[in-house]
Amino acid sequence: MSRYLIAMASVTAAVGALVLLRAKINPTTVALAMTLVILFIATFVGSGPAFLGSMIAVLGFNYFFLPPIGTLTIADPQNWVALFAFLIVALTAGQLSSLARQRAEEAEARRREIERLYSELKEAFEQASQAEALRRSEKLKSALLDAVTHDIRTPLTSIKASVTTLLGNGIEGTKLDEQTQREMLLVIDEECDRLNSYTEKMLKMARIEAGELRLHRRWEAPEELIEAALKRARSVTTESRINLAIHDELPLVLVDSHAISEVVFLLIDNAAKYSPPDKPIRIEGRYLEDQWIEIAVEDEGPSIPVELRERVFDRFFRLNEGGTSGKGIGMGLAIARGIIEAHGGRIWIETGSGGVGTRVVFRLPIGDDEDAVVAD
Repeated sequence: MSRYLIAMASVTAAVGALVLLRAKINPTTVALAMTLVILFIATFVGSGPAFLGSMIAVLGFNYFFLPPIGTLTIADPQNWVALFAFLIVALTAGQLSSLARQRAEEAEARRREIERLYSELKEAFEQASQAEALRRSEKLKSALLDAVTHDIRTPLTSIKASVTTLLGNGIEGTKLDEQTQREMLLVIDEECDRLNSYTEKMLKMARIEAGELRLHRRWEAPEELIEAALKRARSVTTESRINLAIHDELPLVLVDSHAISEVVFLLIDNAAKYSPPDKPIRIEGRYLEDQWIEIAVEDEGPSIPVELRERVFDRFFRLNEGGTSGKGIGMGLAIARGIIEAHGGRIWIETGSGGVGTRVVFRLPIGDDEDAVVAD
């Protein structure tokens, strides 16, 4: 009951605020503002309250903003079309937002189940017989497959919902405005990119775990590896400020340039997800006299507790901060560790400068000419 009261109060307050601004805004602005309110209600309260809010918003839109003002009568037949289109858009947006929230909650529950099954598998190897351990391993494999299937189904659901709405555009007198159509196309584009990224990470993780990661080692400049990663990360760092602190005269290092650039990109992408938009992401590179180079990516987001700094490198593990779900699918750092260790290096997490944020550091041996071959 409280959720429905919140929805009623939110829409009523929004209508009241818009009425005070009625002389300065047009009905299109009112419709977009009310749709935004319905989106928030659907996301944080639920689809049922969002539906109720949509009904109240339609009545308020009619009574206060469509002539004749102050009545539920509509004089111009074209305004019936506008009112009906607003109702359809509000309901569709509310349902999509509520569905996304539900899928996120289901994904989090599945990941908690995977974490529990991993713990059971570890105990089985320590305490039970080999047969019992194998049985639990099969159970874990099924849970992992279920999680992977779900993470693929989630973007597919969003794509399907958007496509269905777009295909119905113009049917039975309803027509979506250009902005709404563009937003749905953006959802489709982003979810397709998400599916592609997820598939690539799964394949790379499978190759690493199977010992089939092929390294094509060449002498490379660390600055060029970082620059290549930054170019790739432009789309995810649009709201971030990048600070570079690369020491002069870094030596060449014998590495697979594509793989190491992938590691730097994954660390930048991770930092961009958790760093506040107004805080910088710092990238450092330096030479250690014992024939190693060290690269670090640091952000000013939430710090990772010391007891969890090793676990974040486990596949599918996502850290929850402040009661919110972790971001991503929990494979980026696992892939990064696999690549760094395949090069004979190591990677770890520290607290950021001044005790704030997270600093991910990896070291790589410079290498010698005997290693300058294609290695499995």
